[in-house]
Amino acid sequence: MKRSTPFVCSFVVILSMVPALWSQEKVDLETISRIRYEGFHNSKVMELASGLMDSIGERLTGSPNMKRANDWTRDQLTAMGLSNAHLESWGPFGRGWANQYVNARMTTPDIVPLLVYAKAWTPGTNGVVTGKCIRATIEKKEDFDKYRGKLAGMIVILGPDAEVKPITELPYKRLTDDDLAKTGEYQIPGERPPFRFAEFLKRQQFMKDLNQFFADEKVLAVIDHSRGTAGGGTVFVQSGGSYKPGETTTVPQLTMASEHWTRIARLLQQKKDVTLELNVTNTFYDDDPMQYDTIAEIPGTDKKDEVVMLGAHLDSWHAGTGATDNGAGSVVMMEAVRILKALDIKPRRTIRIGLWSGEEEGLLGSQGYVEQHFGSRPPMDDPNMKGMPTLLRREAGPVTVKPEQAKLSAYFNVDNGTGRIRGVHLQENAAVAPIFEAWMRPFKDLGMTTLTMRNTGGTDHLSFDAVGIPGFQFIQDPIEYETRTHHSNMDVYDRLQPEDLKQISVIVASFVYDAAMRDQMLPRKPIEKPLPKEPEKKED
Repeated sequence: MKRSTPFVCSFVVILSMVPALWSQEKVDLETISRIRYEGFHNSKVMELASGLMDSIGERLTGSPNMKRANDWTRDQLTAMGLSNAHLESWGPFGRGWANQYVNARMTTPDIVPLLVYAKAWTPGTNGVVTGKCIRATIEKKEDFDKYRGKLAGMIVILGPDAEVKPITELPYKRLTDDDLAKTGEYQIPGERPPFRFAEFLKRQQFMKDLNQFFADEKVLAVIDHSRGTAGGGTVFVQSGGSYKPGETTTVPQLTMASEHWTRIARLLQQKKDVTLELNVTNTFYDDDPMQYDTIAEIPGTDKKDEVVMLGAHLDSWHAGTGATDNGAGSVVMMEAVRILKALDIKPRRTIRIGLWSGEEEGLLGSQGYVEQHFGSRPPMDDPNMKGMPTLLRREAGPVTVKPEQAKLSAYFNVDNGTGRIRGVHLQENAAVAPIFEAWMRPFKDLGMTTLTMRNTGGTDHLSFDAVGIPGFQFIQDPIEYETRTHHSNMDVYDRLQPEDLKQISVIVASFVYDAAMRDQMLPRKPIEKPLPKEPEKKED
């Protein structure tokens, strides 16, 4: 997932005005108790986690491993007894990519192996290459002139100075009552800076220009350093090039552990020659431009034409095995439906699970699914948006809903790591607050106590929210998500918290059950109106 700030707020005022609704909301405590017993005493969540993270591994969208994960989840859901388990295509996405081999070492002034990872959608070195290093800090196009004619055949050590601070405390964290209370004040829209799509496109264009500059200068390779200050061998790695056909960068790019990068930078600052030897093998895949979501169902009974959905994104970045982002979300959703099937639950509404690809590239898989089934916005003229979903781009125009939209009661999402659930983000849907308060009450002993009116971003519930479907992301303990595992080489099975995953699975299964059995569908809020197009800024 993309990084986003979790927001939590108190519902003391709102809920105190609607106590009558609490008593009206039915909660089947007998079934909730059965769900708890199955989820805590017969859990399969860590078996699912090992199957996904250990046997399959990283799941970059478009990679062979992503397709293996699609097939594996479909087959697992079928074995659990779900119906109509299948893959639904979306796209075209573009080029697949995977890394097969990386070896890097300093050869002068010392011989030492280096900790590096290839950046996604960049080429390999076509064998062993050796080159001298040169330091470059390039933050805008005007900086190109400083290095023009100086980079040919060189390995560019790119970026600002890396700051590595001592680790003075454990990065592991749970939300305290004070944490939850401090974020209880609602921010009125307009007081927080809006997401500016024009700024995103400007940054995207700069990266294209920078990659072209390196290609024109005949750079041998580019190495930047990991983000953050913690270091300690944690390397955060994402993409260095485009997955779109015709936009592939031609220069190998890598991300290095900050402690190794800073050594090279210091030597260069001392005017000493530094030579590196690199050997990187990456492969692009162009056999299938489409990508796939995994879908399966537990059929409903008397309200089977109505649907309750739960989901998570199945794709990941490639340096680790995508355990907390978002293998955890995928396996707890699979465990939730397994629990319901193991108990032979006969839901009134159909329960449907969706495991999405393309989330890390912009919620592409869930947007594709929602556009095919529930609603869409018009295409945009911007060339950068050609072939891209526009569902989350309010400046594209109004939403046109499809008939299925009226039949989907709710969508529940998990995508904030391995930490236990502490509450729910309500996306400004005040009408569901008393309902969820009743549903939460059986889990107060598990630490679930908080509802928030604020929106949270960066996860697949936004695709459903955009077309007026009640879509919710759960509040979770951060554990070590931002500090260690988010998009890093440390995002592996060992960083998972088994007891937390059991708690998540039980709560999700219960919320889905409550939504599927309720007499009415969950209340909705209005679809957000289109935004006016931003005026084009004149270049200075």
